Amino acid sequence: MNQQQPAKKPGEIQLRAKIDEKVAEGVYVNLANVMHNQSEFVIDFGRVVPGRQDFTVHSRIIISPFHARQLLEALKRNIGQYEKNFGEIHGIADSDERKVGF
Repeated sequence: MNQQQPAKKPGEIQLRAKIDEKVAEGVYVNLANVMHNQSEFVIDFGRVVPGRQDFTVHSRIIISPFHARQLLEALKRNIGQYEKNFGEIHGIADSDERKVGF
């Protein structure tokens, strides 16, 4: 069967991700700390361990304001799709959990 690729718009670049095995395993995080200045956003992803006051940063991502906006929009779309498929995600405001983490 011959499957056709969708037509690309003029000037559109199709990217294919490469990921090595270690990165593909992923890292569990339950905290994100977001900072910014005029030219960049810095997002530290870490993990809080119960009973500890400190946390370990496992990854720091530095992105431009433009890419921060793109990330926000991608998260909105994906959360909307997730909730459509699996139901509403309840947050900290919906529970008595301590306000730590995201």
